[in-house]
Amino acid sequence: MSAASEGQAAGQPTWRWTRSTLTFVILVALLLVSLAVSVCVGRYAVPVDRAIAIIWQSLHDPTAMPEAIDERIVWLVRVPRVILAVVCGAGLAISGAALQGVFRNPLVSPQVLGISQGAAFGGALAISAGIWGFPLLALVFVFGLSALALVGAIARIDGRTQIVTVILSGMVVGALFSAFVSLLQYFADPNSSLPAIVYWLLGSFATATWERVLIATPGIVVGLIVLWSLRFRLNVLSLDEAEAKSLGARPDLERWLIFAMVALVVGAQVAVSGIVGWIGLVIPHACRLIVGHDHRKLLPASALLGAAYLVTIDTLARTLTAAEIPLGVLTAIVGAPVFALLIRQHYREKGAG
Repeated sequence: MSAASEGQAAGQPTWRWTRSTLTFVILVALLLVSLAVSVCVGRYAVPVDRAIAIIWQSLHDPTAMPEAIDERIVWLVRVPRVILAVVCGAGLAISGAALQGVFRNPLVSPQVLGISQGAAFGGALAISAGIWGFPLLALVFVFGLSALALVGAIARIDGRTQIVTVILSGMVVGALFSAFVSLLQYFADPNSSLPAIVYWLLGSFATATWERVLIATPGIVVGLIVLWSLRFRLNVLSLDEAEAKSLGARPDLERWLIFAMVALVVGAQVAVSGIVGWIGLVIPHACRLIVGHDHRKLLPASALLGAAYLVTIDTLARTLTAAEIPLGVLTAIVGAPVFALLIRQHYREKGAG
């Protein structure tokens, strides 16, 4: 081997590391820009330097109550909303990436397990009964986890669980809870609870408060930490089951641990913002085109891009029109065409290779 070849071979890992680092620097910059824009723009615009000063002052003295109008808007309205958008966007994107790795299918999303539908039924039931606040959030958690438990009970046959039976069971459970939600809407009071249920199901961060941040963030963060700790196992579970077992994995146990963490993340997200679709489907697929299939890079990339994407969508939702547009509408309008383009590009490259 020549000296040039040796130098090129020795320099190749450095080039890869530089490229990977640059990718994550761009994703972090994209997130920071989306955060700055979201905090500063709106019907009451706040300059960037003033917004930073308000946030710094509030962090320096948390006991002081904001008095000026711009302080109240930034610290009590926009910052909690942005934090919820960040953690929910990151949570949904990582959940989608983890499920796509487990199922070995890039078209899988958190909705495939019926968790979102179960959580939605819990929220709709609480609203129909006139229950708000923490009891509503508790019902969302309970029914989201109940949906996962029901999927597990249906999918486990003769002590074993197959990927196909999990997907089919998730479809059945999701359809069942969707029917229950429709039934609640049919019997709901059209002057009070029905509009509240419909708007909540469409997704929104309009009711974001520091209390909701404290309720949702711990569950999402715990789920993300556990999923991140399983990043090596996700690479193994992406292989055939026989190969995964030969490498020391316990597919059934590890799959259900991942499912439980996804349920925790999605339940916390639905509890504070309703159903927000497409993020767990589109973002991991886009990140795979950027950083590849290795979950050690895919998970953090999905978290960063998912957070930036949902913050941007939420900013558009509250600034495009006088009346706030539901998040679920915008994520579908933006996500569906983008996903169609990603699919075409993916299979065009696959066909060319």
